[in-house]
Amino acid sequence: MLKSTAALLAQPETGEPLTLDVFSEKDGHVIDGRLTAPDGSWYPIMDGLPRFPSDALSIDLTDFCARHGLDVPAGSEGDDLGQAQTNVTFSDKWRRFRNYGLEPSHQVLLQNWFVKKFGLNSVDELKAFYKDFGRILEAGPGSGFNARFMAENSNAQVFTVDISDAAETAKENFVDYDRCQSVQADLFKTPFPDESFDFVIADGVLHHTPSTFGAVKALYRKVKPGGTFFFYVYKKMGAARYFVDQHIREEFKKMTPEECYAACEGITEMGRELQKVNATVTLEKPVDVLGIPAGTHDVQRLFYYNFIKCYWNDAFDYETNNMVNYDWYHPHHAWQHTEPEVRGWLAEMGVTDFAIHDANPNGISVLLKKPA
Repeated sequence: MLKSTAALLAQPETGEPLTLDVFSEKDGHVIDGRLTAPDGSWYPIMDGLPRFPSDALSIDLTDFCARHGLDVPAGSEGDDLGQAQTNVTFSDKWRRFRNYGLEPSHQVLLQNWFVKKFGLNSVDELKAFYKDFGRILEAGPGSGFNARFMAENSNAQVFTVDISDAAETAKENFVDYDRCQSVQADLFKTPFPDESFDFVIADGVLHHTPSTFGAVKALYRKVKPGGTFFFYVYKKMGAARYFVDQHIREEFKKMTPEECYAACEGITEMGRELQKVNATVTLEKPVDVLGIPAGTHDVQRLFYYNFIKCYWNDAFDYETNNMVNYDWYHPHHAWQHTEPEVRGWLAEMGVTDFAIHDANPNGISVLLKKPA
């Protein structure tokens, strides 16, 4: 962490500034240190990563405190069991898939995915979209691939926040990017002052918290007046798909990550084999009761969107495709929402300048401007 970064962080509960104590440093970067609030509470910087313990985030500070002659502070052990289980899911995922999004074939797929979500026409337009932002916050960075892309295409200082070990993975992938800084914290208690970011992005993250709308509001507070906020949340699927999702998740979330990866293999194989069929069916009439529209459907996509999430994409290897299915079925929190519900959130927050883009049938993509 650069020393100058400390001036941009704040006590999560109050937004008050933090004082930096450096215990070790290298080339102007803090390796170990402490961020202290006016009330005396403090937060560790461990191997360059600022960490903010909370009810939802347990951090073992025993060795850190022993090494630097400190007392272990109260509140470093979380007690939100549902969120803790979700943290296990994504900590394991991002330890295994550190290079997700960084491979050239991944980048082509994911950059065009953001193009659709933002309602743009090309990757060049996506680069131009990021160009003028000065400070960006990404919640749930995964490997950090998108934060790096945003930094490469702007002069912005890019912060990422994640409650899981993705924060550590992103930090490692930011080693050559001084304008990118990873922080480990609960996004309901991000260590930044309100109204401090030109752009906040949360892609496929907020539905994995105890309250999707609560998470939307928590991040919206961090957007400057006149700033931009993007979030993508799961859409409530048709009756058959929703039943299967719930049925599988109830079984799979009881498993260890290793067990769940193994259990997903049959689902992943189904997706792969259905894609090999390379066939379509045409429905002249919709099946409204299951949310299936009329029209021509790829067979694999027909199953995927309406009966079981059996993901497969040839841009990824087998393990990465299997990870996508694991990502869907293992988290404890994985809420699905309707567009009228999301529009109700925006109305409650007083947001009138927004667009909802139909990037795919699985999710709801919202790009909004905060009133100036």
